[in-house]
Amino acid sequence: MGAITGTFKGFGVTFSHMFRKVVTTDYPFKPPVSAPRYHGRHILNRHPDGLEKCIGCELCAWACPADAIYVEGGDNTDEQRFSPGERYASIYQINYARCIFCGLCIEACPTRSLTMSNEYELARDNRQDLIFTKEQLLAPLLEGMEQPPHPMRLGDSEKDYYVGALDNPGTSAGAETSPMGPGRYKVEEHPGVTFPGAEQAAQRVAAGKGEEA
Repeated sequence: MGAITGTFKGFGVTFSHMFRKVVTTDYPFKPPVSAPRYHGRHILNRHPDGLEKCIGCELCAWACPADAIYVEGGDNTDEQRFSPGERYASIYQINYARCIFCGLCIEACPTRSLTMSNEYELARDNRQDLIFTKEQLLAPLLEGMEQPPHPMRLGDSEKDYYVGALDNPGTSAGAETSPMGPGRYKVEEHPGVTFPGAEQAAQRVAAGKGEEA
């Protein structure tokens, strides 16, 4: 008797879905919008003057359970300064073939240099292309920012940068909903910089406009 009851319950679930409205996503022309705090592709943030927030401490690499992050620190000099303080990340790589998007690297970062955007389109035809370099991960230069290396513009020491971070956080504010996410690439605003997948996104946008016309 119990087996018969269970069978009818199973068919009941099936029949209940037969009369529901079918939801079709028009992907990739209209990709679904992810949640604001979705754990997607990482971003290396900048200070308001353009200097990098990453200090090459490698804590994110130590915290990563999948061993997906590789960092090599370098020394800043007065002639070549990439971040406030003594150190910066001379090499920064994330292997997205290994990354499990757990966010532990974000928790470990002491300077809020590393945040996660809502970009989820990371599929590639080649495994090598899944290793994102520092140049690919760095946030684009916004208005008022200067491409490093350059001297510190916000104070005489790194302390001045972190004391004023609450009032002027640079690119870490709102990085979770970065304009670099799906369908929101703005390559024209950053000539000479090509984000991963930007060309494909531009083609989708152009195709979508063509269909609407």
